[in-house]
Amino acid sequence: MAKLHRLISAVLRLAAAGAAAAAAIIMVTSHETTSFFGIEMEAKYSYTPSFVFFVVAFAVAFAYSLLALLVRPGSTASRLLLLSDVMVGMLLTGAVAATGAISQVGKSGNEHAGWLPICAQVQAYCSHVMGALIAGFVSLLLYFLIILYSLHAVAEPLCSCH
Repeated sequence: MAKLHRLISAVLRLAAAGAAAAAAIIMVTSHETTSFFGIEMEAKYSYTPSFVFFVVAFAVAFAYSLLALLVRPGSTASRLLLLSDVMVGMLLTGAVAATGAISQVGKSGNEHAGWLPICAQVQAYCSHVMGALIAGFVSLLLYFLIILYSLHAVAEPLCSCH
């Protein structure tokens, strides 16, 4: 049973690491230059603080996922790992939320604030950001599953139900 726990945990963590790496890489490669009424406009992820936060958060999640593979399920350290999993999950939730909000402003603008949409001018950039958000949501979903599985693995020895 311990081997099965370790296998499931490793598969979930490797999948989450892959999705987190994909999200960060897709966001880092998002850039486009275009001309708008004779004015050259460049769109890069690094020009938006929430996109930089997204890249850093998913890079941290990638590294953490790989390091977490070294911890054996059921060990004392796995309880600390559960707490760390929750913290990384919250970090990713904040990154996806911030990036999603700014992406929506870029797509639709905000007429009350006088912000114009930019996605009509930089479609490839917006498509890259959307791809990064999709990969980010997949990674976040996998982290949610990791947290649920870790809770189960930590609580199972404590439960006298079996």
